Amino acid sequence: MMDLIKNRNDSEQRMTSLEIAEVTGKSHKNVMQSIRNMEPAWKKVNGLKFQLVDYKDKKGELRPCYSLTKTECLYVATKFNDEARAKLVLRWKQLEEERLKREMKPMTDLEIMCRATLILKKKVEQKENLIADLQPKADYCDEVLDSTDCLTMTQVAKGLGMTVHELTQRLLKERVIYEQSGQYMLYAPYARRHYARNRTHFHRDLFGNPHTHTYLVWTERGREFIHSLFC
Repeated sequence: MMDLIKNRNDSEQRMTSLEIAEVTGKSHKNVMQSIRNMEPAWKKVNGLKFQLVDYKDKKGELRPCYSLTKTECLYVATKFNDEARAKLVLRWKQLEEERLKREMKPMTDLEIMCRATLILKKKVEQKENLIADLQPKADYCDEVLDSTDCLTMTQVAKGLGMTVHELTQRLLKERVIYEQSGQYMLYAPYARRHYARNRTHFHRDLFGNPHTHTYLVWTERGREFIHSLFC
């Protein structure tokens, strides 16, 4: 007897007209004719035709047969006699019980490993896709935050709507910077985070004598930190 056929998404049970003929004791030719006779009314109500598929006969030649869902099958059976209809109902009951037994059967260790591998593979693919989506943004942030271009205290203060003096006093109060020998320096915890750098300015006085002046400039990472403190 032909096994139960499933559709593409493997979620809906089907039975062929060949098996219907075998179960009911009818010829396949007569079963096919009964299905054809009942198809117009089914299409009118349901909007769909019955599914035609191919099978190989004993000669190896392809022949048409119908593949019906349980609902379609029992609809066609309404034209059968009581005995044939009863046999078909019982066959469906048997097939559904067999399916439930297969689904409830405990998986082997190999099946569990295969399923776990598929789930893990899917999660890895999802994570890789997420990383691929976020990488351009991460690269941009790193490029901006690690930029070698720095901002003066005046520029940072302006972005906060403060004067240089106001910003300096607040940074001193928050113990972000301290003054040493006329120069502002970062406290060690902040220096390690590369919030600022020292910039040296070279110039000559009116007599042509060279002088240097070192002052603090802020990286983009440092500017973000200051904004987080005072905004």
